Amino acid sequence: QKTAFPRSQTLGYKNGFAFSRLPGGRLSGNQLSAAALDEFSNLRPTLTYGPAKRPPPSGFLPAHVALDKKILKFDAYFQEDVPLSAEEHYRIRQVGIYYYLEDDSMSVIEPAVKNSGLPQGKLVKRHRVPKNDRGDHYHWKDLNRGINITMYGRTYRIVNCDPFTQVFLESQGIELNPPEDMALDPYTELRQVPLRKYITPSDFDQLKQFLNYDKQVLRFYATWGDTDNPSGDSRPSIIHYYLADDTVEVREVYRPNDGRDPFPVLIKRQRLPKTFVDKKKTFPSCVLEISDQEVLEWYTAKDFAVGKSTTLLGRTFFIYDCDEFTRNFYRDKFGITDFQPVEIKKKPLQEIPRVIPPYNGFGTLEDSLQNCLSLFPKPPRKDIFKMLENNHKVLRYEVALESPNPVDRKRRFILSYFLSNDTISIYEPPTRNSGIIGGKYLEKSRVAKPGSTTEHATYYGPSDLTIGSTIEVFGRRFVITDADEYVLNYMESNAERFPTAVLQSLRDHFHSRQVAKEAANRAIPTLGASKQELDEFIMQAQEELKLHQHLDKKNIQEAFLQCDKDGSGTLDKATFLGLCESLSVPTNTTLLSK
Repeated sequence: QKTAFPRSQTLGYKNGFAFSRLPGGRLSGNQLSAAALDEFSNLRPTLTYGPAKRPPPSGFLPAHVALDKKILKFDAYFQEDVPLSAEEHYRIRQVGIYYYLEDDSMSVIEPAVKNSGLPQGKLVKRHRVPKNDRGDHYHWKDLNRGINITMYGRTYRIVNCDPFTQVFLESQGIELNPPEDMALDPYTELRQVPLRKYITPSDFDQLKQFLNYDKQVLRFYATWGDTDNPSGDSRPSIIHYYLADDTVEVREVYRPNDGRDPFPVLIKRQRLPKTFVDKKKTFPSCVLEISDQEVLEWYTAKDFAVGKSTTLLGRTFFIYDCDEFTRNFYRDKFGITDFQPVEIKKKPLQEIPRVIPPYNGFGTLEDSLQNCLSLFPKPPRKDIFKMLENNHKVLRYEVALESPNPVDRKRRFILSYFLSNDTISIYEPPTRNSGIIGGKYLEKSRVAKPGSTTEHATYYGPSDLTIGSTIEVFGRRFVITDADEYVLNYMESNAERFPTAVLQSLRDHFHSRQVAKEAANRAIPTLGASKQELDEFIMQAQEELKLHQHLDKKNIQEAFLQCDKDGSGTLDKATFLGLCESLSVPTNTTLLSK
């Protein structure tokens, strides 16, 4: 019966903010009944927190969600013809067929094989594969074990499937055929090398032996008795037995100057056979490697003992001692306590006397002797201190040749004795119109005394060179007639090195020469001329000689010095006139009369 229905404003703005208003009047149509109030009184949590979330109903799930990542896998193969090969006529290629349940698509994948030379991998990409020409596609109901399916002209034989595929097909009520064996490629099987099988005996463990005896070696000292050979001898060797793998190594002991090449090992580390299996005589055992089939027994640690001989690869070794570790091992392992070393008797070396051949005259004795002492001769060792101390010290003597020939008796030589290396050289001053070419008569060399041998050679020294003594130089005899004043000064400064008789002979010689000079000097005033007059006479004689330029002054001087034997510097008048006449020197009677 109500005719007015006023509707008040419930939204407004205050201070720029929106807010809601309650209706200004009460509406009788919005009042709740008693039953509604009772219902709301029992639903207080719902009013406070809102209605509870209900679980989703078990409704329909799409296939791409229910069957996501669910794949059926079948093992299959196909046969491929090989027309251009003499080794194979067909080829078997193994593949995997995958069926994706979410969208009924299929793919064919061939596992990659190394060095096959074939394009492998994905043969058919993932898509719905057509079944026939009517537009039908393959379904999982069309797949089973032991059947052939054709895809794009290629026939695949399905032989097996994985467990998930088997459970899925059986759950869908499909009866599976029994699985078949996968066909193998005959050419691949022909080229495949069979795997080597290692069978470890149950009563022996090589790994345990290696772990227990690693780096443990038995050492035996032995000799290889090659004494049957006339030129052979006993060679010392060391035998190593490695407990880790039962191998044997033999090393030869080398000594300095034994004349043998130092090879590292005599027998390399290896297992040595002890007893061979009986074989036919025609079996070529020398060109085949030794294996367990040819050997009946190998050498072990119990085959080696001190004081016994062992034959290794045809060589007989006599073991005479071992080290301390080997003794302890045999004592603990085999209970052996007898390790008395055996004394090895060595043959005394026959001493061969060294025979020095006679001296052949070439070179010096010391230099020739070095060729007999070594294959590569070395120069004789020199006294360096003596050479440095007596460097440039030379003793000079005047010697005359002793000969029945009167021409040779007039020849004069200069003998030089070098104190640095005890060598002698002889020089002959050239003389004009003598018919003899002067110069070097003997080069520097050591001169042996007469009667000395090559074994006990004695050489001339300063003590043997006295005034008036005779020395023999390679078959020639020389008489010492004079000496240099340096000889007397040197011997007097080193008087302890020389005999007294040598010094006295030199002193007497130089004293007599000094006396002669003094006598000549005293005789000049007795002629009735003073020193000033003598000097004037010499100047006049020189002026007279300048007038004759054709004269050889050097030859004249050598002739006058040769005639002055006593070294006094004076000549008698007859000798002087004879020399002037022989040398074509003009004589002034006026000067001679003075």
